[in-house]
Amino acid sequence: MPLSLTSLTLFALALLAAILLALLAAVGAGLLARADGASLPAALLRAGVAFGGTFTLLTAVLALGISALTQ
Repeated sequence: MPLSLTSLTLFALALLAAILLALLAAVGAGLLARADGASLPAALLRAGVAFGGTFTLLTAVLALGISALTQ
């Protein structure tokens, strides 16, 4: 079954929302780490880990939702 333009647009918007939520989590984690007294490299590392974990979780949920809707 070929994907329609509407499906691709919704997928792109969902992926953009996942990126923005992961970025928000990363900024929050970095700011909290910095406020806790961590050095700048340590705060950036925590922000990167938060971004990676959040984005991985959101893309897995997105893939699960897409596979459930296409079957």
